[in-house]
Amino acid sequence: MTLDRETLTKVVIPFIIFTAIWGSTWIVIRDQLHEVPAQWSVAYRFMIATVGMALVTRWHGHSLRPGPGFLPVAAVVGISQFVINFNGVYLAERYITSGLVATVFALLMVPNALLAWAWLGHKPTGRFLAASLVAIGGIALLFLHELRQNPTVDMSILWLGIGWTVVGLLGAAISNVFQAREEAKKHSLFAILTWAMGFGALVDAIIAYAMTGAPVIETRPGYWIGMVYLALFASVLCFSLYYPVVRRIGPGKAAYSSAIVPIIAMALSTLFEGFVWTPLSIGGALFALLGTLLAMQARAGRAKVPNPDAA
Repeated sequence: MTLDRETLTKVVIPFIIFTAIWGSTWIVIRDQLHEVPAQWSVAYRFMIATVGMALVTRWHGHSLRPGPGFLPVAAVVGISQFVINFNGVYLAERYITSGLVATVFALLMVPNALLAWAWLGHKPTGRFLAASLVAIGGIALLFLHELRQNPTVDMSILWLGIGWTVVGLLGAAISNVFQAREEAKKHSLFAILTWAMGFGALVDAIIAYAMTGAPVIETRPGYWIGMVYLALFASVLCFSLYYPVVRRIGPGKAAYSSAIVPIIAMALSTLFEGFVWTPLSIGGALFALLGTLLAMQARAGRAKVPNPDAA
């Protein structure tokens, strides 16, 4: 990839921003799982995010009025990303550590690349696949480190947490690739995100009520500070940056942010949770970073797509 001015401003800088923010969210999500059921925390997050995203959409001068074919696109993105993905992640963190969830979620590159091949015709190149194997090897080392740090973990609980993570992973992959399809690209990306978050918040609230009963409100200030951070920064800002990058470089490459996120999460855990780095975790982090850099330089078989800013 040639690092020209456009690539720097449209890909590299957004990539750094959303990767850094998403790397910090795992600890914040963990703090949300006390008095309030996970399902209601997800619903509150996207209620706030919907309002924020609507303001961003209008600030960009885009209409929120749905045109022909718009609502089905927004519904698919909303259900897959803001219902399946986030409920899976929040539920997973009830059973396994945030670092382990982040590590498993780093495999997002795999379903992203496969779905991009099936739906968009972005056939991965050999170099891209080789870089993926390097990054996956690093993720495997980080995963092994997490297991060694928790040798007494109940395996049934472990697999339950991993299962919910995989559910969230698949939801994210479907949304990432679907929004880059032709039927989605003809609509404003910001409007799609606004309606998708609105659909997500509504379905999340229905699920929360059905599974846990009436809404639970936590009065602790830290909970709501974290909620606003997750809604406005980790959702509104990050998805506004992430989806345009997906459209520019393809879902496979964009998902390499997920290979860096566990490293950031573990670095923050070092500061706030006493995480101890070992040769295994250091090696895993280095391999994940190396694979990511190699993949970003490789051609992922991406078809040319129009400028997402024109949508």
